[in-house]
Amino acid sequence: MMDTLGWSTPNVAAVVVLAAVTLQRLAELLYSRRNEAWLRSQGAVEHAPGHYPAIVLLHAAWLVGLWLLAIGIWPHLGWLGLFVVLQLLRVWVLATLGRRWTTRILVLPGETLVSAGPYRLLPHPNYAVVVAEIFVLPMVFGLTLYGVVFSVLNAAVLWVRISAESAALGSAKR
Repeated sequence: MMDTLGWSTPNVAAVVVLAAVTLQRLAELLYSRRNEAWLRSQGAVEHAPGHYPAIVLLHAAWLVGLWLLAIGIWPHLGWLGLFVVLQLLRVWVLATLGRRWTTRILVLPGETLVSAGPYRLLPHPNYAVVVAEIFVLPMVFGLTLYGVVFSVLNAAVLWVRISAESAALGSAKR
């Protein structure tokens, strides 16, 4: 429903979904900052920080755009169910990495690579989840083109990110 200015009337279900995702992302940033501080105190070295602002900008734009476009749309329950499954996978990744999970590339010299949990199955499971989320959450609101556009932008940023992370982790013990 549109008001006289052309704005969609907020849909309570859309607000709940978007608020939950926004709060989750903010909580993850706090968790990351805490982990970063601990890792740095243990001698971790940051690698390739130059691309980090692009990641932050992309994810912020994605979320802000969803707030602007999806607020009046009733969520599709099938896609929402898939998004919930992705969040469970995200928790599995974070739990597996523990204090080593951050939004930056920080490597503890002399540490072995994590090979438990989802890392037994994929070399970069966190990014697999992010790739899926970037597409699936817009699909919850029927925003196919939005999901495709941000997926392409995310692929470009992740290509840089994964290359940098793989190079940084190449020096870690296997």
